[in-house]
Amino acid sequence: MPVAGLVPAPRREQRQADLLVRNAKVFTGDPGRPAAHAVAVRDGRIAALGDDHDLAHLVGPGTRVVDALGRRVVPGLNDSHLHVIRGGLNYVLELRWDGVRSLRHALAMLREQAGRTPKGQWIRVVGGWTAEQFAERRMPTVAELNAAAPDTPVFVLHLYQSALMNRAAVAAAGFTRDTPDPRGGQIVRGRDGEPTGVLLAAPGALVLYSTLARAPVLDEADKRTSTRHFLRELNRFGLTSAVDAAGGFQSFPDDYATVADLAASGQLSLRIAYHLFPQTAGQELADLKRWTETVRPGDGDEWLRLNGAGENLTWSAADFENFSEPRPELAEGYEAEFEQAVRLLLENGWGFRLHATYDETIRRDLAVFEKLAAEGLFPGGNRWLFDHAETVSGHSLDRIAALGGALSVQNRMSFQGTAFLGRYGADAAAHTPPVRAMLDRGLTVAAGTDATRVSSYNPWVALHWLVTGRTVGGTTLRPAANLIDRETALGLYTRGGARLTGEQDVKGILREGFFGDLAILSDDFLTVPEDAIPDIESVLTVVGGRIVHASAEYEGLDEAVPPVRPEWSPVAHFGGYQSGARQASLVAEAVAESERHRRWRVARGSGPETPPPFHDPCFAH
Repeated sequence: MPVAGLVPAPRREQRQADLLVRNAKVFTGDPGRPAAHAVAVRDGRIAALGDDHDLAHLVGPGTRVVDALGRRVVPGLNDSHLHVIRGGLNYVLELRWDGVRSLRHALAMLREQAGRTPKGQWIRVVGGWTAEQFAERRMPTVAELNAAAPDTPVFVLHLYQSALMNRAAVAAAGFTRDTPDPRGGQIVRGRDGEPTGVLLAAPGALVLYSTLARAPVLDEADKRTSTRHFLRELNRFGLTSAVDAAGGFQSFPDDYATVADLAASGQLSLRIAYHLFPQTAGQELADLKRWTETVRPGDGDEWLRLNGAGENLTWSAADFENFSEPRPELAEGYEAEFEQAVRLLLENGWGFRLHATYDETIRRDLAVFEKLAAEGLFPGGNRWLFDHAETVSGHSLDRIAALGGALSVQNRMSFQGTAFLGRYGADAAAHTPPVRAMLDRGLTVAAGTDATRVSSYNPWVALHWLVTGRTVGGTTLRPAANLIDRETALGLYTRGGARLTGEQDVKGILREGFFGDLAILSDDFLTVPEDAIPDIESVLTVVGGRIVHASAEYEGLDEAVPPVRPEWSPVAHFGGYQSGARQASLVAEAVAESERHRRWRVARGSGPETPPPFHDPCFAH
């Protein structure tokens, strides 16, 4: 955008910058130079930081000058545990309830989408929401799904706990009274023995994800478009990097072909470090062996690179994270196969990440590592970490530190915290996960979301949880002594992720020579009221000097992306994360409707005369 009074210098002592962001409150994340007012980027890297006057000589005829208008600038965010590759392949097919603040509006979106979804396609609400975020404080019912979409299959995933399906989806999935329950899951049935449309993870989520896998998929061209739009959606919140945690139903190399193609053509707008995850129980060691013989961590470039194995190495070692169910007991003797997998990776120079929710699992895994440490394999220079670690103990943290490990924490408690609180109590919830204790031990800790099938991909929801200890519904879980300050939280979302991929010398802070990855924020994360943190977005996101997202005064400065396809896509109509003033007005409508419902019941003698403080008690948990 034009800037009055800033003109090209008549004589350049240095090559001109490609991009100059000026008039900013720059938080660099660099202890040696924590603040600046201007940032210059040249050839994809930070060329200089300083005051506007200091950097004026870098402006030439080809320099794009952006006035930040006094806004906060931060290093680009890095989600250390995001299922970005899988999420991109499906993004345009999903109706996102992320950020929707009333069930009334969520059902209206579903009803409207049913009118445009063609025959044979499904409506999928897949993660990023919880009943706590709604003004009504409840989930939808199967009856409401049937009423909203009587003929179009509807699948609504709720956390790791359950899924709801309307009649059309039950039929499309092929469920009948004779369909057996899968291992670790339940198809709920009515008195007549027919499936009701409710699926329960009991405690494993395979029944949820395998049912979702029956829905139609995109063709290759539309997968490219879908992925580009998902990356642009992540750029919208200031994300410039992500560590892909692979996951179930993500096979290598087939499901990685889309991001590889986009990387080869220079069309990625997010830097991705990815992992490989064995998909078939009983075949894990064969898969890992084949990969160690054909690819190596570090393969790729600064946009797309292999980082290691995981988040599962063997299926038998994985615990489940459904806090509505008791902690699962892992099979006796899983350690033998698990040890073979870890040994194979370390002897071939591979790092890894491990899904581990409970300390009971972590202790058993650490015993395997300590056995291998006696042979000199730990710490052996290979990066490794535990993911999640909600109930990790102090003793286990000490053992992790001794073995050179790291941790990646996610805000799953933002969405499942109430269920955890109800099962394990306030004392346990106050330390779940113990982020402060991790940092006090000097461990490398990175933050992320675990999106898209449970938590939302909005990093500011996760940052809100890190600094407040509250769920999306406002329940306080962690006391002040267990919280971290905003600068520390931001560091977990920038430097932390870079350390997990060995890129701490090129990204995570704003410093000369580092990648030109930054975001201009809509509101100042360091000073905005706590309750406003989840509403922060980026108004301009830069990755390697490229403007990949632009809104507000900068709209139109970003790179073009093709239109959303297919045309009936929920994203084409509703977009992704729902935020802003419209949601505020809709939540007010939902609260008013709940109050009218309460008065109707009082008039018929079926409700209390005294109104509740916020929501109708019939919706209480």
